[in-house]
Parts: sequence; structure tokens; C-alpha cells
Amino acid sequence: MKRFVAFSARLMRSSAVTTPFRHRSSRLAAALLLCLAGAGTLAAPEDDKAARFYEDALVRYEAHDLPGAIIQLKNALQVKKNLLPVHVLLGKALLENSEVGAAEVAFAEALRLGVSRAEVVVPLAQSYVGQGKQKLLLEEAQFNPAGLPEGVRFDLLLLRAAASADLGNTAAALRTIGEARAIDTASSRSWLAEVPIRIRAGQFDQADVAAGKALALAPESADAWYQQGSVAHVQGNLESALAAYDKALGFDADHVEARVTRAGLLLDMGRADAAAKDVAELRRVSPKEPRGAYLNALLAERRGDAEAAAHSLREVTALLDPVPIDFIRYRSQLLMLNGLAHFGLNQREKAKAYLETFQRVQGHSAASKILARLYMADRNVHEAITVLEGYLRRQPGDPQALTLLASAHMSRGDHAKATQLMQQALRSSDAPQLRTALGLTLLGGGHLADATTELAAAYKRDPRQTQAGSALVGLYLRSGQTKQALAIAQALTTREPENASFHNLLGLARARGGDTPGAKLAFEKALSLAPGQTAPQFNLARLDMAAKAYPAAEARLAAVLKANERDIDALLEMAALFKLRGQPAQVQHWLQKANDFAPADELRPGFGLIELHLRENRPAKALEASKQLLTKGREQVPVLLAHSRVLMANGDIPGARTTLGNATRLAAFEAPAQVDIAALQLRIDNLPGAAYSLEKALSSQPDHLPALAMMTEVETRQGEFEKAEQRARNIIKREPKRAVGHTLLGSVALARKQTAAAVTAYREAHKAEPSTDTLLRLYRASFTPNEGKAAIALADQWLAKHPRDVRVHKAIADGHAAMGNFAAARTAYEGALKLAPDDTETLNNLANALLRLKDPAALGIAEQALAKDPDNPLVIDTVGWISFHNGQTDRALQLLRGARLRAPGNAEIRYHLATVLAKTGRRGEAKTEVAAALETGRSFEWTAEAKALLAALK
Repeated sequence: MKRFVAFSARLMRSSAVTTPFRHRSSRLAAALLLCLAGAGTLAAPEDDKAARFYEDALVRYEAHDLPGAIIQLKNALQVKKNLLPVHVLLGKALLENSEVGAAEVAFAEALRLGVSRAEVVVPLAQSYVGQGKQKLLLEEAQFNPAGLPEGVRFDLLLLRAAASADLGNTAAALRTIGEARAIDTASSRSWLAEVPIRIRAGQFDQADVAAGKALALAPESADAWYQQGSVAHVQGNLESALAAYDKALGFDADHVEARVTRAGLLLDMGRADAAAKDVAELRRVSPKEPRGAYLNALLAERRGDAEAAAHSLREVTALLDPVPIDFIRYRSQLLMLNGLAHFGLNQREKAKAYLETFQRVQGHSAASKILARLYMADRNVHEAITVLEGYLRRQPGDPQALTLLASAHMSRGDHAKATQLMQQALRSSDAPQLRTALGLTLLGGGHLADATTELAAAYKRDPRQTQAGSALVGLYLRSGQTKQALAIAQALTTREPENASFHNLLGLARARGGDTPGAKLAFEKALSLAPGQTAPQFNLARLDMAAKAYPAAEARLAAVLKANERDIDALLEMAALFKLRGQPAQVQHWLQKANDFAPADELRPGFGLIELHLRENRPAKALEASKQLLTKGREQVPVLLAHSRVLMANGDIPGARTTLGNATRLAAFEAPAQVDIAALQLRIDNLPGAAYSLEKALSSQPDHLPALAMMTEVETRQGEFEKAEQRARNIIKREPKRAVGHTLLGSVALARKQTAAAVTAYREAHKAEPSTDTLLRLYRASFTPNEGKAAIALADQWLAKHPRDVRVHKAIADGHAAMGNFAAARTAYEGALKLAPDDTETLNNLANALLRLKDPAALGIAEQALAKDPDNPLVIDTVGWISFHNGQTDRALQLLRGARLRAPGNAEIRYHLATVLAKTGRRGEAKTEVAAALETGRSFEWTAEAKALLAALK
């Protein structure tokens, strides 16, 4: 329901833009009725019954019982159709009852029956205005002011002035008011009529003068005080406006416009109790006033009573929906009001129709922001941007509009433009909520460090910025700053203990910190506060998965799917569960089901299917899934990146290049996206393509560190070592406490075969940022099979402080194996497996070490690896090679042929296959395979043996 609060009550100021929709009878009209009533026209005996109906109707009309009066007048016409006084009074009653179309018919019939034009021209003109017939009011001869009595002409001229203003002709409107003022210089009404016209034109100084003139002429006029308040209101002088509205209501407690605007103003000022009293009085005086119902909805929303708010909004739409759009085309406030009510009820299409009409009539106003949100919900980002840019030309510093425009550009992937707009909004108003929005914009653009800085500043300045706090928790968790994430999550739950989302965040922070019981309690608390919320259920399921309580996790997810079988998140979690269970067929089943149910804008199942098929080495299936995903997001960069990876897997390098070229065009100058594209260009050795993407990234963000780092890599691979070295040194100068520059300098040195310089650079990197990555770079640069002990000792020192670092355990094991110390390698691999029992690579390498040790357990370990990754050519090769050494030649040949077909470029696999082929007497085939192995030009462990085999086969 909060969708309609942003514009709340300040849009209640009707007279700032238009005249009221209801109509009051003039003294002239009342005199007409009395004259007609006493004229004897109903006095004939045969008309006694009609006369009684008429007299009763007149009494009811004067008592403001309009429905009763209308019924009795219609009864009179049932008796006799051509009663002139009845048609005139019926027209008046219908007009005041807002039945403007029927009123026009009654007045037209009165004219046909011979009533003087002067007697009905003003109420007839009012009926035209009520139907949106302003243009006809100015064009039809019956509304020509010439020849009318001065008082009637005065009233008609004011109506024609308002009609001109409605049609956007301010100059004509003011000229017509001048004509009226010349008739009666002592009347305040011409000045009152001028005020809303000046306000609509943005001429606030002139509006203030006109309101002052009206007040000077009629100091006890409620209308004059109301207009005085309107001028102050639109200029932001709220206390002055409130005082003027108080004065208006002091002179006329039933003044609807003053009551409406004062209630709205009190709401804007946070005085909900006082506003509620005004709304209650308004609904007593005018129970069918739609603005009263809307204000009631705002009050209900402030109380947190969503049901009552929705009820009041439905009341608004029930009052206004039956009114033909032409009738309120120039009653801009009613158009806007019904649009906002439908928006609050999430009836987007109806809301859009009313707000678009309002926009055409009123021009760019605050409602433009709501209309832009509707366009964005329809993915019509172009229209949203057009509307917001038009509005910002009139209100260039509106922070809310700038924020919305930034969101629109973000949705198009133009994060640089979005960031620029948010920075502009901050210059207009350095408010914590805007800093929060800037932080979220930066986060969307992948600028995590800058996003963290802005969000932390917003949250520190105002802890009520809970959206900033929530985002910070996620950022801190992502960067490994668990303590900071936990502190904010705890603060959020303390501030809003009944907020289920915050307890869910607390659970995530506790889980990351290793407090599984505490995490479970937080998730369960979130679930108790919001039983229908699925996020805590998913997180509890993930805890079950981490504990390998797979049946419990499946039961939780099944419960979610029982409530909603189309819950995409639950279907994706099921796929993740079966991935952990090592059941790829089930993973595919759940991903496919999610993809079948996914709406057009939901891409995650498609990405999941692509990843699954690539992981399972099914490139053709991945291509099918990728083509389907393209139908949903052909113009989205992430989709094109995924498709390019699939094309690479299918060997279609030209197609991948073309796709990445399209992605580069779509990503424009968005640095993070261009870096992702460049990374894939490097995978296919398209160095010029990678350089072009990085140049685009750096042209918009010259200091974008990932782009600078990758450009250094490109230059290194292109052999431009001096440029690469200089760029790396510039990064070190800019970021002396970061590892990245030293790492790049080390890579350049390695490319130049300057091992000592590389080791020095990597040591500096590790010193700057001690991490697994920096350690392993230093370790690998330092390690040689002949002099590996010092490198292994360095890695052992790291493990002493980080005993659960699986990657370092594996690197040490690989080092022992490379040095021929297979017993030590075995111990290290087994240590790694204790930490990661399902690691296929470790199982595979342990099996190879056991083979060298002639340990009969080698084949069983290799079979375990194969069961976990049955399509991995390296694992298949290991099982085949061990099978060969165990005397299982036929099985070895079958497995090695399969491995060779999966990885024809792997020299070691082809050598293993050649060895078995030679053993079985297939010398020609063996010779082909071993020759192919040696032709790769790459040295491998068995190079010497391969050369000997080839010589023996010649």
C-alpha cells in the first residue's frame, strides 16, 4: 500500500490547479425559482397534482435534499411534460447533484420551452464544464456574453475564463477575467478566479497579488482566505497556508476545499491526529467527496491498516470510475486522484490511463513520477525516461525524480548515467535517503567499494536508513567482514524486532560467522513473524544442506512448493539440493520445471540449465538452452555472455566473437560489463577484442581497477611488456596497500622469464594482502621440482595459521608429487580430502599418487572420482591408466578412447592411449596417437617415454 504515500496529501490542493467539481446555486438562480414558483403557471386545476410534486421538490431542494427533489420533479413531469419551472429546477438539482449530463438535457428542454437564455446560461455553462465540454463553451453561440445582463455576463465570463485556462490558453483566460472585472470592480470573485490560473501557470507572485486583492475586498470571505492559503501552500509556506485555511474554515466550517487542503497539509506536516479530525468532518459534510476517501486511505496506511486503506481506495474508484473520462478531462485533480487510487490498489493499467490523461491536461507535475513508475513496471523504460526528463526540466532539482530517472537508466544497464544522476540529486539535497539511493545505484553497477562507502555514510548519519543497513549486511558478508555484518544485522533487529526480513539477515550473518545454532534461531524467528515468507525457509533448508541433512532440506522445499508449485526460487533451491546430492538428472528436472514456469523476465532457470549442461559436458544441450534464453533476453548483456560461453564450448569461436561484439555494443561504456566481456575475449585469444572492451570501460571510468588490471594482462599477452609494466607500477602507486599492482608486475616478469623479479613482486603482493590467492602465486613462482622445499615450507607456514585452507593443502600435495615424493603427496591429498571429501580433483590426484606407490587402493579412489564426475576426461584417463596397470586392458582401452574423444588436445591422454594400443598390437593407431601427443609442442610428464615409444613404433 505504500505505493501511493509518496505523493500523499500535497496533491489534495485542488484550487491550485482547477475549480471545484461541485457547483453551488447562485442567488440569481434562486430568485428565478421563486419568480417561476409564484407566476401561476401551475395553477390550473388539472395541474394540481404536478404542482404539489413541484412544491414538495422546491422545499426539498432548499433543504439540500437533492435526490428527493429530483424524484419529485420527475414525478411532476410524469404528470405533465412541458412544465417550464420543473425543467429549470430539475436542471439545477441535477447539476448540484453532479449529474451534469442530465442537467444539460433539462436546461436544453427549458430553452426549447421558451425560458430566457439569461435565466439558464450560467448553470448550462456549468454543466458543460462538468462534462469536459470547455471547447464548446467557448464556441457555441448560446454562450456568447453579448446581450446578457451585467450580473449574468459577469458569471459567464468567469466560467469562460476557467474554460480557456483548462484548454491551456492562459492569456485568453486572463483577458476574459479582465472583461469581467470591468463589469464589477468591487467584486472579489474576479480576483479569486485569477488565483488558480496564475498558480497553474507558475506565476506565484501574481497569484499572491490576486489573492491579496480578493482578501482586501472580502476580508470575511472563506473563499478568499482559502485562495490565500493555496498560494502560500504551493510556495512551501506551510505555516502561513495552515493559518489561512484555519481562517477560511472559521468563516465557513463547511468549506469543502479548505477542509480538504488543510487535512492534506496536516498529513504532510506529520500531524495525523489533527488531519483525521478534518477528514472525519469532511466525510460528514460531503460523504461522497472522493478526496475525503483518499485522505482516509492515507490515514489508514499511516496506522499500518492495509485493509482499511484498500477499502478507502476502492471507495475512491467506486465514486470516480463511473464518471465518463470526458466529464473530468479538465478536472485534473480528479484524474490524478483516481489514478493514484488505482495505483495504490496495484491496478496499473487503470492507473496509467487516468494519469496519462492528467499528464496531457496538467503537463509535467509530481504525478509524472508515478506515471514513470508505471512505465518502468511495464518495462517501457523509454517512456519513463521521457516523462521524467520532461518533469525535471520544470523541477530540475527534484531528488525523487532524479532517483527514479537513475533507476530507469540502471534498468537499461547504464549505471554510469544512473550514478551521475544520483550525485546530482545529492547536490540538491544531501539527505541520508539520497545517499542510500546512490549507494544502491553504485551497488547495481558493481562498484562495491564505493557502494559500501556511501551506504555506510548514510546508515551512520541516520540509522533509520534500514535499506542502507540491509544492503551493507550483504556487502560486508560478500567481502568477508562478518563482524561488521553481524553488528548491523543485530542493530536492525533491535530497531524493528517485528521485521522478519531483518531476522533473516541476522541469520545469514550468524551462519557466515559459523554460528549455525544462532542462525537457525534467527531464521525460525523470521518464519514465526512471517509464516508465508519463503526466504527464511530457504535459508533453513540451506542449513540442512550444509549439515548433509538432505531429506530435511527436501521436506522444507517441498512444503513451499505444495503451497505454490510455481515458486521459482523453491524450484531453483531443489536443483541446488540435488546438485549437492550428485544427481544431475534431478538437477535438470527441477531446472527445467523452473524454466517452464518462469515468466518472460525470469532468466535464472535458463542460466542454470546452461551451467548444468556445460558442467556435464553436454555442449549441444547447452546450446539448446542458450537459444531459448536468447528469446527472452537477446538485448541483455548477461544473456549474450552466457551464449558466447556456450558457443565456445561447441567450438564455434567465430560465433562467440560475433556475440561478444554485440555484447560490447550493448554494454556501451559500462565498465563492469565490459570487463566481463573482455575476460571472455581473452578465453578465445581475441586480444584486440578484449583491448577494445577495456578501452570503452576505461573511457568512462579511467580509474576502474578491474579494467586497468585486465588491460595490463592483455598488454602482457600481446608482448607489450613495457606498457604492461608501467601500467602495473601506476596501479601500485595508486593502490600501494593492495596486492593487485604487485601481482600484475609479477605476471609481467614471469612473461619475460624473469623468475626472481616475479617472486619479489608476488612476495610484495602477499605482504600487502595476505590471502590464499597471493600465497599460491608466490608458491608457484618459487616452486621448481628440484628446489621445491622452500616453497612447500612457505605453504606449510600458511597452513599453520589457516589449517582449513583446502587449496593450499592441494598445492602442497601437487608440489610433493612434482618432486617425486608420492608418500608425502598421499598424506597431503588425504588431508585435503578430510576438509573436502567430495573434491573430484583431489580424489583423482590421490589415485595417481597411489598408483606411483603401487598401492592397490588406487583404482578404488579413482572410481570414486569417476562416480562424482563421470564425464571428466582427466578422471576417465586416470581410471583407464590404473586399469591398464592392473591388467584390465580391454576396460583401459575403452576408457582411454573415451577420454581422448573428450579432450583430443591433451597430450598425456593420447600418450596413455598409445601405450595401451601398442600393448594390444594396434601399432599403426598407437603411432598416430603418440605422434599427435608430441606434435602439441607442450612438454608433459611423459614426454621422454612418448618419444621412446614413437621411436620403437617406427
